[in-house]
Amino acid sequence: MDAAGGRGARARRGTRSTAPRSRGREKGAARSPSRGRVAGEGSSAIATLRTPRTDGAPARGGRSARRAPAAREPPAGGAAGGAEAPPAPRSRAPAARVPAAPGSDAAVPDGAVAAAGRRPPPAADALRLREVLSRLSLLREDVSEASTLVNDVVRQLVQAIRDNESCFSSMEQQNAGSYYERVKISEPNEFDIMLVIPIKQNANGSARLQLDESDDTGAFYYVSFKRSPIERSWLKFLEEDGKLSASKMIQALRDIIKQEVRNIRNIRVTVARKKAGSPAITLQIKKPPLEISVDIILTLKSQQSWPPSTQAGLKIEQWLGTKKRRDFRLNSIYLVAKQNKREKVLTGNTWRLSFSHIEKDMIQNHGNSKTCCESNGPKCCRKGCLKLLKFLLEQLKRKYPKELEKFCSYHVKTAFLHSCVMWPNDTDWYLGNLDHSFQQCLGFFVDCLQKSQLTHFFIPQYNLLSQEDKARHHFLSRKISYELNNGFPVFHENY
Repeated sequence: MDAAGGRGARARRGTRSTAPRSRGREKGAARSPSRGRVAGEGSSAIATLRTPRTDGAPARGGRSARRAPAAREPPAGGAAGGAEAPPAPRSRAPAARVPAAPGSDAAVPDGAVAAAGRRPPPAADALRLREVLSRLSLLREDVSEASTLVNDVVRQLVQAIRDNESCFSSMEQQNAGSYYERVKISEPNEFDIMLVIPIKQNANGSARLQLDESDDTGAFYYVSFKRSPIERSWLKFLEEDGKLSASKMIQALRDIIKQEVRNIRNIRVTVARKKAGSPAITLQIKKPPLEISVDIILTLKSQQSWPPSTQAGLKIEQWLGTKKRRDFRLNSIYLVAKQNKREKVLTGNTWRLSFSHIEKDMIQNHGNSKTCCESNGPKCCRKGCLKLLKFLLEQLKRKYPKELEKFCSYHVKTAFLHSCVMWPNDTDWYLGNLDHSFQQCLGFFVDCLQKSQLTHFFIPQYNLLSQEDKARHHFLSRKISYELNNGFPVFHENY
């Protein structure tokens, strides 16, 4: 689901923790990892693991560096404190230090540290990441049971929606989100379902919908019909100025769902309270031992040209090819009912462009070559990196819920897609280089945080990191840098 699609409380299955068990404290620090290329021009964030140096001059060429004092993780307020990190490893070459993130005024370990050259990553670090990744994998029987339950519930709801509202009579179910992209981690307890209303073209083949930008992001729009709709049932969802009211349509959909869940037998299904700013209607499904959360997203689908704000986006020519980009842009546009918080007066009439169907396609068919990750083809670590990125943010949000409340998985997903463009070749994501590739992705994300600039993958003028939240961005960059430099201790913690 998209960045602003926030959830309510996360439903969980049983008591199983999402955090992998710790393998215990290692006896001594791991050796200096691989030296990778810089993540994008001007990036200062690419890092090597297990290098918690805090001060001291780099060693002279050809000689080992002295061990630096152990780094300490800063507390939420930015002061030094916390448990001691392992001693710094001996390095064969000087490591270039990076300026600490703005706002850092304590003895915080350096941000991501750029290494001067290349060499293979330490086997121990790569092994630990692979172990974490393996523990995040979903059990096949759990997935099958959960998806069957969700499909049974949604199928009944869709039929009731079609029967009760003529505007919704052509509604289609379309699955979205990390579960269907096959990058879901830990538990199959959250699903995203788009309920799509196709808007037919005019008799002459022209588009029926008029889109007018509601702000300068290029992502939010007011939607109206170019001509008065033939179907009279649409009239009740139009405002006096002719705009299609997203809030009225969501409320009508919510009322039908709340009525129908009472008719579902043998499964307890409830509709969660509205969450401000969220485009989703959230269902809580309970059938012991399963507890599942389902976000239902009302979506319009219109066969028409993509808005001008998308023209310079989706720069995948070197990654997936020019033809693939052209094919994607021939797809219908999708608009989800979403309140634009930048409006001076919140009217509930705005719709946001959604590209989740294309993101799903890119993640599932991610190779620069057609054989990447096929049964007889070479394997890459792209999906593994995305899972680790999502898990890292998830763990940090549990540890610092207040400071990181405005971050969601869509931020790391967007950073990951940009990384796929920056390193387009399958050889850049060789399965055995998981450690190095993960560091490249994190380095790029940290650089975005320090600059408070993460452009939407499809709408370049839309910055997903608000300039008003710079302090939060710098806080997260410091926490990620600490994890990078100390072997990701948060991967082994329970919250």
